[in-house]
Amino acid sequence: MKSVTISDVAKAAGVSVTTVSRFINNNYDKMSKDTKTKIEMTINKLNYRPSASARRMRTNKSKMIGVIVGDISNVFSSLLFSGIYQILQPLGYSVLLLNTNNSVDEENKGINRLLEHQVDGLIIQPSQNDFKNYHFILDAGVPLVTVDRYVKNQPKSIGKVTTDNFEASQKMAIELVKYGYRKVILISRLTVNTSAQIPRIKGFSSSFQHTINIDVYNHSDEWMKNEIVKHIDYQNEKTALVSLMGPLLFKTLGVINSLNLHFPDQIGLTSFDDWNWAQYVNGGIDLIQQNPLEMGESAAEILIKTMEEKTSQNIEPTIIQAKRVQGNSLCKSN
Repeated sequence: MKSVTISDVAKAAGVSVTTVSRFINNNYDKMSKDTKTKIEMTINKLNYRPSASARRMRTNKSKMIGVIVGDISNVFSSLLFSGIYQILQPLGYSVLLLNTNNSVDEENKGINRLLEHQVDGLIIQPSQNDFKNYHFILDAGVPLVTVDRYVKNQPKSIGKVTTDNFEASQKMAIELVKYGYRKVILISRLTVNTSAQIPRIKGFSSSFQHTINIDVYNHSDEWMKNEIVKHIDYQNEKTALVSLMGPLLFKTLGVINSLNLHFPDQIGLTSFDDWNWAQYVNGGIDLIQQNPLEMGESAAEILIKTMEEKTSQNIEPTIIQAKRVQGNSLCKSN
């Protein structure tokens, strides 16, 4: 006989999985008496007693943590997860990883799925830019930490771990100006409006009057090439191409090769991240290197502290500094 799930209870009671989760965890804030009665009667009627839930009700812990990332194909996500796992696994936690493909719908489905599994906490690389969309997690009594991306209206009691994206980009922009560059062409892929690329764009724009942003999302490599050609004037205006995320560096190098351009003499090149392969290209590419492993470790440590303390006190955002990696892709003479 098929066991009854929390989804079955929610459907029969005509409420959300999150509401049932809140009821099971005795979190009745903002829950009407009628709703409580309806859920209780449905649970009794369906004889809902899944082992994970029973374990949660006995110990108030499932020893499971949910991690949600936007794009598992990006090496950044793998390293981020490794950092989280290195902290949580020795403490006896099982870590459940879900990928959203930068989809809001997939993210919501993933969160509800993890709440259904009664996770003790969540670490999310968010795809929605207003924290009101995540309040249901707090309503379910589940501690949360956001990582990498930026969400407006995030309460100060919710942990946050990011890279110093604006500051690192601004420093690189100042460096480019010092080297005599007068124009930067930024290569971005803005799949969500919480993207860490947004403060990077602002950082470069703060020092350059002539900043071009080419967003390649949903566009072909040929389109990207044509857009870059429109703005290159390497004979009269010293120009640098800036890849705002590691996976875009491959595409940018492909365009440079197809146009038969050479760096650093004809055009400058720099990028966020490379994961240790760009050092082998033309003597090395100048980089701004994030540390997702440290970001993951910090997020896990903050989550553990939040779960242990169970308070709503303010948590200072953790900002991990990016590292400047020297290469030979920028012309460094004035």
